[in-house]
This record gives sequence, structure tokens and C-alpha cells, in this order.
Amino acid sequence: MPTPSDMTTHLTDDHADPGTADAAAEKSDESAAEQAEVLVTLQHQVAVFARRAEQTRLGGLGPLRNSMDRAAYLLLNRLHREGPMGVKALAAGMRIDSSTVTRQVAPLVEAGLVSRATDPEDGRAVVLKLSEEGVERLRDVRDSRRDLMGVLTREWSEEEVAEFCSLLTKFNTALSDIRPSTAPGAPTS
Repeated sequence: MPTPSDMTTHLTDDHADPGTADAAAEKSDESAAEQAEVLVTLQHQVAVFARRAEQTRLGGLGPLRNSMDRAAYLLLNRLHREGPMGVKALAAGMRIDSSTVTRQVAPLVEAGLVSRATDPEDGRAVVLKLSEEGVERLRDVRDSRRDLMGVLTREWSEEEVAEFCSLLTKFNTALSDIRPSTAPGAPTS
């Protein structure tokens, strides 16, 4: 059996002040507007970041500044992390076309940073492998770029750097999962 206080609470809930509901709806609208503004600001900051990153190429510090383009750096990193692989596997892992990988790898082979070998399992296929010179060059460029990140974040706390890295990784992962044809709101054919 309900107590008098239960009944009072029940009556209060059933007969809530309509002004309270309006205030809640207004607060929800304000929250949605604030979130929309945050997303507009985020979009703008991503655009500014992309432009500045391209202008400066974030190519490191010292004599190795801008000594390796983004495509080469990403290809060498993948080969370093995952080991020798074929063009198709490299293209799939980087989510780019095989012809693009072939075109981007050619100067790396010419420079002695990557070697081509016949796939032992399929004599018709080619396996790409990071050379010793490629390992050394990648290490030097990576160190230069790490030093640049240190300069850019020198006034940040360790926690801020770790949080930014975590959030940027999360953002890049979400971005890599979206294709223009599958993005929410993309026109359908």
C-alpha cells in the first residue's frame, strides 16, 4: 500500500508544471545547438589542420625536414611494421589502388629503400621488402618527425599529448571506415 509521501510524489509527477517541460525542451534545443556549433568548429579546425599540415608537410626538423613525402613514409612504415608483402596486400592494407602502390614504390626501389623479390609461393607475384638502407632511412626520418611533434607539443602536459594522440587515432580510425559512397547522407545512385 502506498504511503502518503509516495502518493504525493506520484501526484507531483503526474501533474508536473508544464513550464518545467518547456524549460527541459528549451535546454535540449540549446544543447543540440551547442553540439552543432562544436561540430562546425571541429570541421573548421580539421580543414585548417589539413591545410597547415600540407603547407608545412610536417616533415620533421633539421637536415631531414621534408626529405620524404607522405606516401613514401606511410609505405615504408607499413612494410616495417608488417614485413614483406605483395603489392595487392600492401594496397589493401593502405586502402589504395594497386596501381598507385606500384607507382609509389618505384622510386623507393630505385633509391634502394625497398627491394623486390619473387614470391616463393607464387613465382609470378612480386614481394616488396624494406631494405637495410630503407630501415635506417625510415628510422632517421621518424626520429626527425618525432622531434617536430615534441616541439609542437612542448607546452602541453604529458596527459594532454597522450589524450590528443588517443583522440586523433580514434578520429583517423573512424575516418578510414567511411567511403564517400557509403558516408551517411551520401547520394545514392
